[in-house]
Amino acid sequence: MTRRSDVLVLGGAGVDTVIHVPELPLPLADSYMIDSGIRTRAGQTGDFVALGLTALGLDTHHLDLLGDDPEGDLVRALHHEHGIALTALPQPAGTKRAVNLVAPDGRRLSLYDTTRARPGDRFPEAALRELATASRHVHVTITQPCAAALPVLRETGVPLSTDLHDWDGENPYHEPFAHAADLVFLSAAALTDPERTMRRIAERGRAEAVVATAGAEGAYLLVSGELSRIPAVTPPAPVVDSNGAGDAFAAAFLYGRLAGEPPERCARYGAIAGAHACTVPATRAEAIGRAALLARAAGPNP
Repeated sequence: MTRRSDVLVLGGAGVDTVIHVPELPLPLADSYMIDSGIRTRAGQTGDFVALGLTALGLDTHHLDLLGDDPEGDLVRALHHEHGIALTALPQPAGTKRAVNLVAPDGRRLSLYDTTRARPGDRFPEAALRELATASRHVHVTITQPCAAALPVLRETGVPLSTDLHDWDGENPYHEPFAHAADLVFLSAAALTDPERTMRRIAERGRAEAVVATAGAEGAYLLVSGELSRIPAVTPPAPVVDSNGAGDAFAAAFLYGRLAGEPPERCARYGAIAGAHACTVPATRAEAIGRAALLARAAGPNP
């Protein structure tokens, strides 16, 4: 019998190679000397959401396809180190990987290796259904093959969330995720009119709440047709890397939601966790804990 969990995180397991560059865009040159080193570590969007949820005390299970390769070993080791339950299904194409170029101000450019997936990849329906029904909530990343899993997940009746990341509001790949989820996160970075896109998501899909993060400008929250602004939170230390900030926001928002907090409070948690993530170097896997989150949320200016 499958053990009960608070959240099932679906997809988004992989490995990043992190390179700190002098600036972005990076000017064309024959070569650059990288004095800070080039490091490869486990941690893509699903890994970071699972890590954030676990640090906040939620029982988390992560399901994805992993290769029998060194990258897969890094992902398995990360989950083992942090006590995150992992169901890793075989992926002959190999474990997902990316290269992250990080500027001195913390901005990031990610290069994703699309060869680490195959069009016919699927999660076995029986395993997917069993893990979903044993969870209070399912967070679905937009990595392959999660889109094909959406109909099964909706049949289970378990609440769903997803993160559309830097969706431009037009790319059709993201639409099934946007319309199937009860809670939708996305970045406002590629949106000319965040409110318009958020309202379209709510009108065309099932979302009870839509959140668009906007970096140093805070976030937008749409609930029951009412749009509000969530103020940004001052990071507790210098900003070194924005990688994982959106995942941290989503994890902390979900923590609040599962604790029965109102959406505005959940978004405040998200802003605090996202600000904390920006102070963590990309070479480390570290998320804010529950005590620190609640302490900062209780202060007048977290």
